[in-house]
Parts: sequence; C-alpha cells; structure tokens
Amino acid sequence: MEKTRAVTARTSSESTRDIPEATVARLPVYLRALTTLADQGTGTCSSEELAVAAGVNSAKLRKDLSYLGSYGTRGVGYDVDYLRYQIAREIGVTQDWPVVIVGIGNLGQALANYSGFRSRGFRVVALLDADPARHDEVVAGIDVRPFDDLEQIVRDHDVAIGVIATPAVAAQDVADRMVACGITSILNFAPSVLAVPEQVDVRKVDLSIELQILAYHEQRKTQHAADPVEGASA
Repeated sequence: MEKTRAVTARTSSESTRDIPEATVARLPVYLRALTTLADQGTGTCSSEELAVAAGVNSAKLRKDLSYLGSYGTRGVGYDVDYLRYQIAREIGVTQDWPVVIVGIGNLGQALANYSGFRSRGFRVVALLDADPARHDEVVAGIDVRPFDDLEQIVRDHDVAIGVIATPAVAAQDVADRMVACGITSILNFAPSVLAVPEQVDVRKVDLSIELQILAYHEQRKTQHAADPVEGASA
C-alpha cells in the first residue's frame, strides 16, 4: 500500500507571498463549496471532488491552494473543516467585519435582509439614507439613519467596509464621504465607476452588465442553431 505523506502549511517566508487576484476571487468559491461539503457530513475530500463542488478544474484548484500552502494529505485528500478554516483565515472571515450600507431603496433593503452576510463573517451595523422619509423605517431589525451619521458610525464601530446601493448620480459623493471618514473597502452596486485613492479597494457589482453578458451568449446560441450544418449541401 502506498505510504501517505502529510503536506504541511506554508512557511513564514511563503506566507508573505502575494496571491494572484484571480486566485483571491476563487477562494470564497472554495470556501462555499467546503461549507456545503461539511454540512453534508463530508470529512475529507479529494482535489477532484472539491473542484467539482466548486465548478473549476482540479489542476486550477491545486494551483490556487498551493499559494496558501497545501493542507492535504497525499493519498487521503483534504480535511474539509481544516481547509475551510485555513481559507477563511486567509481571506479574513474568521472575524466579524462591521459593514455599513448606504442607500436603502429596494436593493439596499434586499442586501440588509440577506442572511448570508452574518454567516460569512459580515455584520451590518448601520443602514443609511439621505431621504428623510426613510429615517423612520426599520429594515432587518436595524433603524435607517441619516447619511450624515456616517462619520460617527464609522468611529463607533470601526467600520472598514462600506456598501453603496444608491442611484448612480449619488455614488461618487457617497464614496468620497466613505473614504474621508476612513473606509478603505467599498462594494459598489451603483452603475457608475468610482474614483478613489489607490489604497482603497473597490469591487463593482453591476447586475445589468451580467444580464447583458448572458444575452450575448444567448444570442450566440441562437445564431449557432440557425447556421446551416458546415459542409452540408444547399
């Protein structure tokens, strides 16, 4: 029988190595897949099994995990709970991150009610809106407060992450206020490009663009189906 060999975590010198942005983007996908496996009672899994659960190929998964240090055992696979913890630690969700959401329209309310934030390490501490008519509302058990309270909330809760769910016309002003009071990471749902200092990270989510990409692929499918079979006679 082949002897198994434990593969240890990365050394301190390896831990300072930058992880490629594309790999960082896939780590939450692996974490979600591992959580699903754990919920199903799976204790160990191979790279092939994890790759299928995450929707990537196994070679890419092994390459991605090599940036963390391989936490598997040759001939056995990965301990699901341990790898889940290591990935969660790497992406910083082994702690609670206080988050403020600005813009409590339909989208902002949906985000406030999303239970997945809490289970993934994010705690919504405030909902802000510039419209005085919304200041008497309570969404997901949280009072909607004036946008002018932003600075005080950031100080009180040590907020580093802000979510913008405002109309496009207001998004840049909101981002400027967030940056000025110390927020260094912004998730932007507004259909606009934000100008921020280099040290501020912005992730943009534009649902209309995603739908347009799907429309492109649907159009390609339709065109392909309508094309005559190559080589067929007229």
